[in-house]
Amino acid sequence: MVPVTCDVSELEFVRRITERVHSEVLNRSGLAGLAGLEYKFGTMIEIPRAALLADRLAESSMFFSFGTNDLTQMTFGFSRDDIGSFLHQYLDLKLLPADPFETIDQDGVGQLIRMSVEKGRATRPELKVGICGEQGGDPASVDFCFRTGLNYVSCSPYRVPIARLAAAHAALKASGLK
Repeated sequence: MVPVTCDVSELEFVRRITERVHSEVLNRSGLAGLAGLEYKFGTMIEIPRAALLADRLAESSMFFSFGTNDLTQMTFGFSRDDIGSFLHQYLDLKLLPADPFETIDQDGVGQLIRMSVEKGRATRPELKVGICGEQGGDPASVDFCFRTGLNYVSCSPYRVPIARLAAAHAALKASGLK
C-alpha cells in the first residue's frame, strides 16, 4: 500500500520498483518459478486531490484504503495536534455535530469517500475499498461505510467488537430487518 499519494504518476513509479523488487526476491530466493506469487498493489487515500483523481488512481490500484484521520485533517484544515484547543467550543456551540476525528464527517469527508468509490469502481469494478483509522470502530462510521459499498474497515483491536456489531446492524438494517 502506497501512502500519501496525490497522482497516478507516483503509483506508477512505485509500482515499477515493487515489481522489480518482487522479481529480485523471487530470483534470489530460488522461487523464480513462483513468479505468480500474488500480492495486491494499492494506495491509501489521505489527500483530497487523490480522492478527486480516484478514477486515475484506480488504473494502477487494486485497492484503496482511506486514511480517515489524515483525510479529515486535510479536508477540514484542522491539525490533530491543535484541535483540542478549540474543538470543544465548536461542539458546544453546535458548529459541528461531532468530533470529525471520531466519526466520519459524512457531508464533507464522506462526500470525498463516496465520490472516490464511484470513480474508482468506474475504472476498476472489482476495486476493494476500505478505511483505516479510529473511525473504523465508530458505529455511525461503519454504517456509512456499509451504505457506501466499502469492503472493510480497519481499527484498533479493542474497537473490533464494536465494529463487528455495527457492521451486523448495518447489514440487518439494509435487509429490512431491525
